[in-house]
Amino acid sequence: MVLFTQLNWVFITLKGFFAMIDALLLADLTTDLTPAIRFQRLVYALKEIFNCGAVVLLKKEAEQLRPIALEGLVKEALGRRFKVAEHPRLTTILASREPIIFDPNSQVPDPYDGLLDALVGEPLPVHDCMGVSLYVEGVLWGALTLDSLNAGTFTCESALVLKRYALLAETFIRVTQLEQERLGWRSLSLEARGLPLVSESSEIIAQSEAITQLLHELKLVAQSDLPLLLLGETGVGKELFARFIHQHSQRSSKPMLHINCAALPESLAESELFGHVKGAFSGATQDRPGRFEAADGGTLFLDEVGELPLSVQAKLLRVLQSGEIQRLGSDATKKVDVRIVAATNRHLQEGIKNGAFRADLYHRLSVYPVPIPPLRERPDDILLLAGHFLELNRSRLGLRCLRLSAAAEYALLQYPWPGNVRELEHVISRAALKTLARQTAANDWVSLEPEELDLARPAMTKVLEGNSLQAEASPLPLKSQVDLCQRQAIQQALERTEGNWSLAAKQLEVDSSNLHKLAKRLQLK
Repeated sequence: MVLFTQLNWVFITLKGFFAMIDALLLADLTTDLTPAIRFQRLVYALKEIFNCGAVVLLKKEAEQLRPIALEGLVKEALGRRFKVAEHPRLTTILASREPIIFDPNSQVPDPYDGLLDALVGEPLPVHDCMGVSLYVEGVLWGALTLDSLNAGTFTCESALVLKRYALLAETFIRVTQLEQERLGWRSLSLEARGLPLVSESSEIIAQSEAITQLLHELKLVAQSDLPLLLLGETGVGKELFARFIHQHSQRSSKPMLHINCAALPESLAESELFGHVKGAFSGATQDRPGRFEAADGGTLFLDEVGELPLSVQAKLLRVLQSGEIQRLGSDATKKVDVRIVAATNRHLQEGIKNGAFRADLYHRLSVYPVPIPPLRERPDDILLLAGHFLELNRSRLGLRCLRLSAAAEYALLQYPWPGNVRELEHVISRAALKTLARQTAANDWVSLEPEELDLARPAMTKVLEGNSLQAEASPLPLKSQVDLCQRQAIQQALERTEGNWSLAAKQLEVDSSNLHKLAKRLQLK
């Protein structure tokens, strides 16, 4: 029996080895594949080889691990960021150069508890977990984790096989890095300058084509000193994009200062921006530098620039033209080297027409306008962002699992998000608190339902009452109701067949290929 088991693992190892080699060759030859697609193929192959519930490839960035690719977890998990210090299993994996198998009876929580059951109604704990740290050119790159809902999936032989695949995975990662560098995708050598590639507070989480292209464009523009004007609705995250520009510029080692122009009183705006000398006005008891001097050599982010008083606009124009500032109450000028990134949610051309904004300043600021698409135009990012906010709230509230039900996912995808990313963040945080408040018994496993999200349906019709427009509530359209029923039917069939798509298709009396297409359209795959 022991000999049979060993021979079986030799067969699996050889089969997996050639599958991985094929993947590497394909990745090397097919240069138009993005890293995301390549890494997705990697984790898919490993999940098939080890016949487990989920495989996740994680990259270490500062003190957290970011999922690069995953197979077998709910979609929103790709947007989560796992702080190493909060997850003892991940800490253990990173601390060892050898594969680690955790006891199925271990009470140490798994970072993926409740996230493997995309096709099951209730969140379930992980029962078997194995992982290995990954090193590229002798430096810790991240980790590879394998999880299963079935105890006993991973054995000592599994660990030996994983050790071999870890070497191939490291090669896979290095090949992809070299390909990226050859194609010029990494236009800035931030790592070579000793600077972090990402900051937890300023990371832009997105996978939509619109944002991916925008970030690629901004990496190139960031290297110049051109003034940028970020345009977008409230809540799209203009400050995050401003920080992204600064981090990818040659000024990244210098300060970036943020000024909310809408919050500046007109009487203090000039002093705040350009500074003042002692006695310039009542209360000016000493000389004080302004934000331009403080940001010298770096970046100054002017948020809501359309709210600046006209008198200050004229002085801002002078700085952009000559690079000189003049403190309030002083005749002396001083040279400053500051890159301006401005942002507004207003149509500044209308302000020019009504005299509220200077045309010459507008043309100086909008040398390179950057429109940021609203969340409703990039639905691929909704669940990703939701996962990020779920993980933040899980950590903040001390929960073991905080996730979305299938119906809640659907509700998020159907909502138009007039408040954009900021509204999504508030919806997740509010729903988590409401769900906890309604629980009658202590429970650190929380699954959010649509009623907790409290998303009002967008108006389908509008009625004029007096001088205002009020939205009428409307039920779900027929197509949405049909989609919801189809999702539930497919999920139930997959639950009955333990995830077997062929058997599920037979039970539903549909062609297997058509079921896969329908599941993809309904975002079940």
